[in-house]
Amino acid sequence: MTSVVQDIVNGLGLGGTYALLALGLALVFSILRLINFAYGELMTITGYILFFALGAGLATPLVIVLGIVGAGVASVAMERAVFRPFRNADATTLLLTSFALSVALQTLFQATISANAKGVDLSFIPGLIFIAGVQVGGTQLVSTVTSLVVLVCLGTFLMRTTLGVSIRATAENFHVARLMGIRANRVIVSSFLVSGLLAGVAGVLWVIQIASVNPLMGTTPVLKAFVAAIVGGLGSLRGVVLAGFLLGFLETLLQTYLPGSASGYRDAMLWVILIGVLLLRPQGLFAPAAERA
Repeated sequence: MTSVVQDIVNGLGLGGTYALLALGLALVFSILRLINFAYGELMTITGYILFFALGAGLATPLVIVLGIVGAGVASVAMERAVFRPFRNADATTLLLTSFALSVALQTLFQATISANAKGVDLSFIPGLIFIAGVQVGGTQLVSTVTSLVVLVCLGTFLMRTTLGVSIRATAENFHVARLMGIRANRVIVSSFLVSGLLAGVAGVLWVIQIASVNPLMGTTPVLKAFVAAIVGGLGSLRGVVLAGFLLGFLETLLQTYLPGSASGYRDAMLWVILIGVLLLRPQGLFAPAAERA
């Protein structure tokens, strides 16, 4: 029972992180048709803010808030300084721009901070937590609860607020939304802000698990979140969230039950699954019916 509960918590914790990142990627893509390969660097920025803020002796809650807000501000800065001048460019130009920005930021981190990992001690979470007599990892449980709460809050924001409805309408049809009087710049900036805040939360959760930050920290989780976004269908925000959790569960199960000799092929198996999904459903498992047609 302990093993089963731990696997469920691990899957939810990891899947929640992927879901947050996949949702951030899909939110921007749904409006601008931009796949932001520099999205992982927002996680890295969060990690370095945590590192320097802790080094300055700030309280842990304030450090976490600064890390998340910093990612949101950095995301808006990316939109204003880099992506807005290319807003009317074709998809290939936007893709290459985001890739160039990612490489530039990674190089900047290595040159100005360090190419080596920096330890980040957020050890306010107990190693084990007992629930109904079953012990589970404290870090994974906190990641699970945090990601679920954030996703519920974001869902409420998108469904119940004027700005949230504007974002959904713009994601549905950008040009029609503009004709209906929705201010495009306001919605785009808001989408980048929300996307950045999601990356900030995911960055905090990732740093809590690995207890360090390095210039390439965001690369692996964002690549896997990209897999989740493709599997779920970039046109469906709910779909990418579900796919994020599915990917987290799948990775956890592969990690737990693959024999030791095959454990090194875990990530390769995830990419094989992506290829299979693209062959069977090019628009993703949960894409709207109109996009699958």
